[in-house]
Amino acid sequence: MKKTVIILAALLLQLNAQAGEVKALVGGMLIDGFKDQPIQNSVVIIEGERITAVGEMGKLAIPEGAEVISTEGMTVMPGLWDMHVHLQINGHADYTHWHSTYPPRFKDEIMPASAHQLLMAGVTSARDLGAPLDDIIHVRDAINRGDIPGPTMYVSGPFIQKRPYPGTDLYRWGIDGARDARAKVKKLADGGVDVIKLIDQDQMTEAELLAVVDEAHKHGLPVVAHAHRPKEILLGLKAGVDNFEHTGLSTAPEYPPEVVAGLKERAAQMNIGPLFWTPTVEGLFNYDYVKNNTEKLDNDSWHLGLSEDIIKDIRASIAHPERLPYFQITSKRKPTLKRKIHQLLDAGVVLMVGTDSGIPLKFHSQSTWNELDIWVREMGISPMEAIRGATYWPSVMMKVDDQVGTITAGKYADIIAVKGDVLRYINLLQRVDMVFKHGQRVK
Repeated sequence: MKKTVIILAALLLQLNAQAGEVKALVGGMLIDGFKDQPIQNSVVIIEGERITAVGEMGKLAIPEGAEVISTEGMTVMPGLWDMHVHLQINGHADYTHWHSTYPPRFKDEIMPASAHQLLMAGVTSARDLGAPLDDIIHVRDAINRGDIPGPTMYVSGPFIQKRPYPGTDLYRWGIDGARDARAKVKKLADGGVDVIKLIDQDQMTEAELLAVVDEAHKHGLPVVAHAHRPKEILLGLKAGVDNFEHTGLSTAPEYPPEVVAGLKERAAQMNIGPLFWTPTVEGLFNYDYVKNNTEKLDNDSWHLGLSEDIIKDIRASIAHPERLPYFQITSKRKPTLKRKIHQLLDAGVVLMVGTDSGIPLKFHSQSTWNELDIWVREMGISPMEAIRGATYWPSVMMKVDDQVGTITAGKYADIIAVKGDVLRYINLLQRVDMVFKHGQRVK
């Protein structure tokens, strides 16, 4: 009986290979997401959606009939994650105009275009933190069914905050009391979100804040919160927030001692897991460069999937990047970023790559590699640790590390390949040559 099973399994493998379902990526330098050193002359076997074996040339046999794909001279690594994107926007500089003009086109054009651009940039998983509920659920599910191309999406739907800013009710929900806070979180959970996004928690009552976090955790949903002000951070820590976003405190030179002490205390509680932080520094750090080197904005990769009228509108809105009110204080914030990043690292938090992609001047086709570049080139984070912040740690935070995040037998084959050595030149990630999502070669 056992021999029969083995023979049948071998026949099935051969049939799959003949059908083009078995692929072998051969010859590249492999960053698997676990090891501190890459594997040279690697072999990765993919069968259907999943990785079945990982090894080295001469040590791991390639199944007969497999499609052999050469990765000689390339870095092979897990598909990237971007832990802070907004599919509903795409670089336009006037939010009031955008959100009064384009909501009818979010679901069928703008969000799918943003998702496709991310995927072509090597982002195979992403987290959308702020969008109309029905639209973002529709797009996430369409991607998961294979109807449209894009990363595997994890979504929050609308923000939860005390009072929505004028004209933002479509993607921001206000709360009035602890009972209402629980009701709004339950509505999001029932709507199918993967995470709860919380902002301006220092404007809530303590009862409201605790209700948001507690209700989210009851539904098995992590809570992501802004970290723009010390009180936001301290209250978020008290309530049990799982992941903070942005490198805030405006132009303050560093996080104050009470914040650092709170972070250290929470990071030391390993029994409840790491404290995660998504600093989103590149948009701030690179603004001065972008406003003085506008050729970067002419890269047409961000046109993918968008109609000509939208492309024209975005172009007009960023014609004078130096004049944008959104960024006028940014040059004063830039010198504070490295100090704050290293305070976070010294406190023991786990940093993850996220970009706020879609905000003014930030295109989905470019954001993620730029964030990694600034982490390595300016913030002094090692290339390997930066890559883990865009692969392994996001999968842990979203509790899917048994399925993705590393190149490991049994996991989904979310893999990218790039010509050259990204551990030496991280900016090579701006030109991802191959993208595999769930085993399917999409680029």
